[in-house]
Amino acid sequence: MANLVYCLIETRDQAEDIVEELKDAGFANDQISVLLPETQGTREFAHEKHTKAPEGATTGGATGAVIGGVLGWLAGIGALTIPGVGPLIAAGPIVSALAGVGAGAAVGGLAGALIGMGIPEYEAKRYETKIKAGNILVSVHSDDREQRETAKDIFEGAGAEDVSTTEEAKPPKGKERHRERRL
Repeated sequence: MANLVYCLIETRDQAEDIVEELKDAGFANDQISVLLPETQGTREFAHEKHTKAPEGATTGGATGAVIGGVLGWLAGIGALTIPGVGPLIAAGPIVSALAGVGAGAAVGGLAGALIGMGIPEYEAKRYETKIKAGNILVSVHSDDREQRETAKDIFEGAGAEDVSTTEEAKPPKGKERHRERRL
């Protein structure tokens, strides 16, 4: 059973430190997601704007090169704008969830995407408010208890707020059966 471990942090430096520690602990780049407001210390992003979710939600290698550093190691870096939330930079599996929100006219906004990832509704709404205020969301997909505890220890050691764990949302039954048939 996969779990999502997630937290809020205040600075990009914290995000980079956490991602570096997760990487050193053996987490893959496609297990880690980071979501930050574009205004959160991302001046180097200024010359590469892709803020239309349907057209530019996953800007790929160009954005990865622009963001650079440890965060550039993450999979699927993209920039998008969610109405009512504003411009965001996302990396990891969260990009897909957010691109769907942007393309769907932001039904449910950022909170809806977070709920879709498995974050409880009351937390998702609180997280949306904090992200709008400049906080950064970091999440890790963990496959077992050991990974979950490692991620929590790393988050807490970095001074993260609201460290939580939840079971990830499961795909609809039709997709699950389709996958089983393909295996």
